[in-house]
Amino acid sequence: MALELITIPCLSDNYAFLIHNGETNETSLVDAPEAGPVISVLESMGWRLNALLLTHHHHDHIDGADELRAKYNCMVIGAAADAHRLPPLDMQVKDGDVITVCGQSCSIFDVSGHTIGHIAFHFPNDNLVFTADSLMAFGCGRLFEGSPMQMWQSLSKLIVLPPETLVFSGHEYTASNAKFAQTVDPDNAALKARVKDIAVLRQSGKPTVPSLLSLELETNPFLRATDPVLRAGLQMENAPDWEVFAEIRRRKDAF
Repeated sequence: MALELITIPCLSDNYAFLIHNGETNETSLVDAPEAGPVISVLESMGWRLNALLLTHHHHDHIDGADELRAKYNCMVIGAAADAHRLPPLDMQVKDGDVITVCGQSCSIFDVSGHTIGHIAFHFPNDNLVFTADSLMAFGCGRLFEGSPMQMWQSLSKLIVLPPETLVFSGHEYTASNAKFAQTVDPDNAALKARVKDIAVLRQSGKPTVPSLLSLELETNPFLRATDPVLRAGLQMENAPDWEVFAEIRRRKDAF
C-alpha cells in the first residue's frame, strides 16, 4: 500500500508534510513550522501523529514541535549534529542511518550547507525525499552556515537518486527561483516550459511542491553545474563543479 502524503501550507510560505500508512495507521510529520494547520489536517483525517521528523533547527521548521509533542506524545527525530539547537530529541540520527518511519525504510542524508547538521529523509521504496532547505524546487537554500563545496557535496548525494523521486522542499519559493534560473540558463527549453507550468499552478493557488527529481535535473541550475552549456554561459568551462555551483549561488544571492 502506498503512503498517503499531504502538503500543509504554514506561516507565509512554509510547507509541512504529513505521511500516513493506512495499513499500520501510523502518521508522521516532516517539519513543524506551526502546530495549528497540522492539527487541523490531522483532525479532519482522523489521524494521530506518531512521529515528528525535523530537518534543521531554523524556527520556521520547528516552532510547532513542542505543541505537537504535548498534544500527541509523538516521537521527535532529528540530527545528532543539530541536537543542541533542536527541541529535545527522542531519536538522534546521522548520515547513513536507516530508520523505520510509518512502517517504511527511511535513509538519513547529511545535506549540510544551508545549515550545519541539516538532514534529508529518503524513503527509497516509495521514491520520496524530504529535503527542506537543501535541495529546493528550482533552487537550493542560501548558505547561512556551510560552504559552497559542502553544499555541492550535499546536493551530489541527491542528484544520484532515481529520477522518479518526488522532492519535498520546505518553501513556496519556486516562482522567484524560476526568475533567477532563466538568467543563468536562458536557452533551456525544459526550463521555459516549467516556468509556464509554475505560473498556472500559482494562479490557481496550488503548491509547486513536491517536484520530480527528473524535472529538477533538467531545470534547476543548482543541480546543473556539470552542464556544458550552462558552464559556457558562465565562462567557467574548465572550473571544478563546486566552483560553478558557487558562482551560481553567488549570483542568486545578489539577484
